[in-house]
Amino acid sequence: MTRSFILCFAAALMLAAPAAAQNAMPALRASATVSGDIVRIGDLIENSGPVANIPIFRAPDLGTRGTVPTAKVVEAIRPHQLIGIDTRGLNEVVVIRATREILPTQISARIAKALEGQYGLGAAHNIQVEFDREPRTLNIEPTSTGELQVVSLAYNSRSGHFDVTLDLPTSAAMRNLTTRFTGIATETIDAVSVDHLLERGEVLKASDLVIARRPKSEGPAITDIHAAAGLAARHQLRPGQPLHEADLMKPLIVQRNEPVTIIYEAPGISLTLRGQAQDAGALGDTISVANAESKRVVQGVVSGPGRVTASSPHIRFVENAEPPSAAAVPSLFETQQHEHSVE
Repeated sequence: MTRSFILCFAAALMLAAPAAAQNAMPALRASATVSGDIVRIGDLIENSGPVANIPIFRAPDLGTRGTVPTAKVVEAIRPHQLIGIDTRGLNEVVVIRATREILPTQISARIAKALEGQYGLGAAHNIQVEFDREPRTLNIEPTSTGELQVVSLAYNSRSGHFDVTLDLPTSAAMRNLTTRFTGIATETIDAVSVDHLLERGEVLKASDLVIARRPKSEGPAITDIHAAAGLAARHQLRPGQPLHEADLMKPLIVQRNEPVTIIYEAPGISLTLRGQAQDAGALGDTISVANAESKRVVQGVVSGPGRVTASSPHIRFVENAEPPSAAAVPSLFETQQHEHSVE
């Protein structure tokens, strides 16, 4: 085989390839996606040639799909002289109508944007929209461009009720859809809440807390989890309830009737006594404590778990005088018996 013969043979194959493609057998597609309201032969049949643009069926509604039996497809094409169709063993063809979807979330976002900065409301991302009736997804032509426009808007600042009508001028299908929406729009803030029931006195951990969006009208809630973690519940806390500063307190580290160490400190002297707490208290709280021996009740500041630091304004030290001995200090608690009584 000479070199010239090989080159001629290759050239012949290249010339024959387009002709072979043009003469490829028509074949049925398993599925077809159409963008208009008409299904054409070329949508359903591969290699349909010059009859590809001939319409044969009406397309499904926007955003829907339908099926056409193979026999019906062949029958519709027969008058157009397209023969020898390879049906590939298919019983039916699925036809999908292409669409541009406008989701309910996009509708609520557009309404929030329309209300932004008006009627005393803040930024759009802080406006929560709740519909009287949840809207459906709007299916319009995939060729429609642009964003939803507000045709009319009414808002009641007292009740939060809105009434809005939207439109998309580039879509003919939009004119046949429901585009009027009503509901409540509320400005919200981030608020810390517990994720399970907590009883009074329980200490909040970061794992107990979540952030949720709550109406701004409910008041200045705590917005930072770290600002609440480590504090204790002042009363029972329920999930979903925004936390305010008044709901929390410092953790109690001394309980009522708990044995405590009373620490008396004065310049040059420190004394510890056994006592009993008359009140519960957090770090830094002033509570009443009873001397376990004398039964006298004094006021002290909670200085640690099981510790109360007490001092007396009745003791005065003379300058340059020697401090009182430890033996004299217990009389301090006896001098206060006319001011306190044991409960």
